Amino acid sequence: MAASSTLPQRNFFRKSPVGKSGVLTLSGFGIKVRIQRGHLEIEDGVGMERRKIRLPRVGHGLKRLVVIGSDGLVSLAALEWLAAQDASFLMIERNGKVQCVTGPTAPSDARLRRAQSLALGNGVGTEICRRLIDAKLEGQERLVRERLHDSVAGQEIAGYRDKLKTAETAEAIRWLEAYAASSYFRSLRDLPVLWPNADSSQIPHHWQTVGSRHSPLSGGPRLAVTPFHAVLNYCFALVEAESRLALVSVGLDPALGLGLHTDTPNRDSLALDVLEPVRPDVERWLVSWIMGGPFRKADFFETSTGNCRLKFPLCEKLAETAPTWRKLVAPWAEYVAHTLWAGTSRARGRRLPSTPLTQQHRKDAKGQLEPRNVPVPPRPQRVCRGCGAVLCSKQVEYCALCGVDLSRANLIELARKGRAAFANSKESRARLSASQKKQNAARRGWLPSTLPAWLTQSTYREMILPRLAQITVPTLARTMNVTEPYAAEVRKGRHVPHPRHWKELAELVGISK
Repeated sequence: MAASSTLPQRNFFRKSPVGKSGVLTLSGFGIKVRIQRGHLEIEDGVGMERRKIRLPRVGHGLKRLVVIGSDGLVSLAALEWLAAQDASFLMIERNGKVQCVTGPTAPSDARLRRAQSLALGNGVGTEICRRLIDAKLEGQERLVRERLHDSVAGQEIAGYRDKLKTAETAEAIRWLEAYAASSYFRSLRDLPVLWPNADSSQIPHHWQTVGSRHSPLSGGPRLAVTPFHAVLNYCFALVEAESRLALVSVGLDPALGLGLHTDTPNRDSLALDVLEPVRPDVERWLVSWIMGGPFRKADFFETSTGNCRLKFPLCEKLAETAPTWRKLVAPWAEYVAHTLWAGTSRARGRRLPSTPLTQQHRKDAKGQLEPRNVPVPPRPQRVCRGCGAVLCSKQVEYCALCGVDLSRANLIELARKGRAAFANSKESRARLSASQKKQNAARRGWLPSTLPAWLTQSTYREMILPRLAQITVPTLARTMNVTEPYAAEVRKGRHVPHPRHWKELAELVGISK
């Protein structure tokens, strides 16, 4: 008997939604993760927009199952299925708090755990803390010098890094790290955050810069009030989860710290210690993001208390960076295990603990002495500076609806299509000649005495130029009475306009003294 066509059919994904990163992110209400006929059956979503996923035991490509939220169920059989497939389960809140991390267990050596518990008293823990913070300060110094061009902050961080050599206690190391962090985040605080022109009227004033690392809601990094730090907290939660899994893989206890973080309930101190050297890598990636393109208002929302939170699409994209942080954390977890093992009296003549994360023992045995490749996080989506739409091409800054982006690649494309032929005509040359005569006359008639004393070239570069990114190219062209190609070059900082335009540009971006 044929089945009735009115029977409801379950719509499962025929193709695995797990991407190349091996990360699958779930969100919504009534999340279900269970086993049905040997397959991992997953259901998530909100309301009518729900999806059902069924993963077989072979060819699924799943390495991390990330759940954002706390409404739903996960069966014991599903956890067993994940462990058998060497996949981990992460439960993370949007505010950057790690709720739960489970992963495949590894054999544990009691001698290594005993060395970990004694590290605080025999000086080995202090040596490890010094090495971890030294690597962190080195990354912070490189970031402020190379990306922010702040030599003063870089010199201050370098000074605190030199003092680490004489720090004899974990408390002294913590104080030096705190002083360096103050200079570091002070350099980041006023860095502008770009937004699409369509979102500029909806953006709160404190969202336009990176802002302070300390939130007024919590007095610390928790409960961020700016988008930059909200993204940073979520990425640090991913790194913390990867640190826990890495430490368990090498046979260490993630909760037993070495002195950088005090032991408190419901916190894995050693996992937080190990992620310290990786923090500058996360911050460098995020700084490159905001300096290269805008955020989108649709990816953030503000709670009634002022806490900035991430929406699910952005959380899903950020979760794809977990494999990168996993590779960066791995050598540090193995470094801690090897240093603890070398500090024991029974370690003489015995082989160092295994390297399941980096496979370094195997590489050494094969004679592979080439330097390790530093993993690079995936690039964030490029969005239109006008409306915030996702761009498919890396060569443009505006979508087709917001106007033609006047970059070199677009000019070449226009020439290829034959539209640049007009530039060689007599009419075009006549217009260019008239425009140049008009600009030269304006320069000759301008008096330097009309320029305010406070409006110098350094003022233009430090105060006016960063805010021009929020002004559209046509508006700049009308304000300066120049062509849009030239206005686009001024907006990008490739050309410094004549001083007679500085006062008009200062008024345009809201600067006056």
